[in-house]
Amino acid sequence: MEYASDIAFTPAVKALQTRRGSRRAYARMEEGGSWQTVITPELKEFIEAQQSVFLATANTGGQPYIQHRGGPPGFLRVIDEHTIGFADFAGNRQYITSGNLAGNAKAHLFLMDYANKQRVKIWCTARVIEGDAASVAQLAPSGYAARIEQVILLTVVAWDANCSKHIPQRFEAADVEAALAARDRRIAALEAAIKQLRTKSNRTDAG
Repeated sequence: MEYASDIAFTPAVKALQTRRGSRRAYARMEEGGSWQTVITPELKEFIEAQQSVFLATANTGGQPYIQHRGGPPGFLRVIDEHTIGFADFAGNRQYITSGNLAGNAKAHLFLMDYANKQRVKIWCTARVIEGDAASVAQLAPSGYAARIEQVILLTVVAWDANCSKHIPQRFEAADVEAALAARDRRIAALEAAIKQLRTKSNRTDAG
């Protein structure tokens, strides 16, 4: 690939960009450095804050498949500037993702932060690691009740962060509950302060 973005901008894609008028802008982007290929500290922070991600694979016939992966913040772990890993929890035992990766290592990780209206797309290759206790110990989320079946390691090839257009703003239930609890505590404190002021005022008037 001449540019990192060539992983997605194939000749057919570039031809369509030319026909629809966006190729010149993307050509300038490519010449200016294209997409990044290493995990920056900012991307690491974004990745490890996620609780819900989507992992895309394809079988040897080219049929794509997208599977959800979730866990506590930090379940998706940055190992180094090129590698992301996570403990793969036992599920419905279809093994479509694992089977696809056995014949085609190409994968894609899609991360969406609805609260801050941010999304990141990561092109990578992936491999399944079975029976490696050290990898499981490294990637197992602390205190999370799930049976770990294997580990998946992803090697980053390129990544891009999209604009916030058309992303609906949504919030985690725990964050909403915490905000409401903080509001209720503030209201209670204000009501107590008002009550205290009224009591003091009544005493002054009586005197």
